[in-house]
Amino acid sequence: MNPHVMEIGAYSFGDTPLNPDGSPRATAEAIRNLHAAIVHADAVGLDYFGVGEHHTVSMPASSPGAVIAAAAAATDRIILGSAASIISTDDPVRIFQQFATADAISGGGRIEITAGRGSSVETFPLFGHDLADYDELYADKLDLLMTLNDSAAEQVSWSGQRRPAIPGLAVVPRPVEGKLPIWLATGGNAGSSARAGQLGLPVSYGIIGGAPQRFAPLAELYRRSAAQSGHAPGATKVSVAALGLVAPTKKEALERMYPGWHNLNVEMGRLRGWPAPDRNAYLAQADAPGAYYVGDPDDVAERIVHLHGYLGHIRHFLQMDIGGLPQEHFLESLTLLATEVKPRVERLLARD
Repeated sequence: MNPHVMEIGAYSFGDTPLNPDGSPRATAEAIRNLHAAIVHADAVGLDYFGVGEHHTVSMPASSPGAVIAAAAAATDRIILGSAASIISTDDPVRIFQQFATADAISGGGRIEITAGRGSSVETFPLFGHDLADYDELYADKLDLLMTLNDSAAEQVSWSGQRRPAIPGLAVVPRPVEGKLPIWLATGGNAGSSARAGQLGLPVSYGIIGGAPQRFAPLAELYRRSAAQSGHAPGATKVSVAALGLVAPTKKEALERMYPGWHNLNVEMGRLRGWPAPDRNAYLAQADAPGAYYVGDPDDVAERIVHLHGYLGHIRHFLQMDIGGLPQEHFLESLTLLATEVKPRVERLLARD
């Protein structure tokens, strides 16, 4: 990719709307809103939209493949991918088939898979897996997913430790262009960066706290591991997923995002033992060098380009719809991201 071109996008786990009293509305409404947002993102010119996998009442996008297949039929140019598919607790054959199906619907070349271990450990009891098998499940199923994708024929053979073998069986449909792009998602684990480099896979960093430039050593480790494993420099790609929201002014962006951030952290604290939300912590993360890209178009564009100087990433995408964010604010943020932030990023990169 041209170093002066940056793909700008968004991702979502679905966001269940709230009633005036704070109670959740129907999770089905969240999925309809998500579909509408993806169609809108395509119409305004956003480059990428990722659908993550969560299984909570507030974030009910539990089936990225189904959402992406529907979006593939309703969009024309936007790249669609999982952000991420939790392959440790799902079946890679079904994930591959679902995304290859979406690829066929799209006409080919717009569908990607991002494979993750899953910070949302709720999937382990939900699908009958033991959390103690976390690492073994991921390694085994990532190998199967890559074997399926690399196969030149419909018939696939594979054997591993944590899933029954596949003895030369057809896995269909095949992707339109032969293979799907597969990214490896990580929240900052050094071993995952090295693994992505060794396998020659693009890496996607989920940065949800702290100074984003602290990921620079991990990106360096990733590229060094790829080079040591004989992969060409063109095979190494870095993307960044982060929290954020764009509004006409930074004040509006901060005010719009905070209620949802607070709601999300209250829920996650209940599920995972996080501390109580702290508004000062939120404000600290929303200013450089914090991890939240919350601001007006100039502020967000400048911070994306600043991080590019450390990571050399080629895609930056934001999770904006959290904790019951009103749909109109989400859609406006998507519009500003495509029409205001993206051209600013391109101009700033062209100066370097």
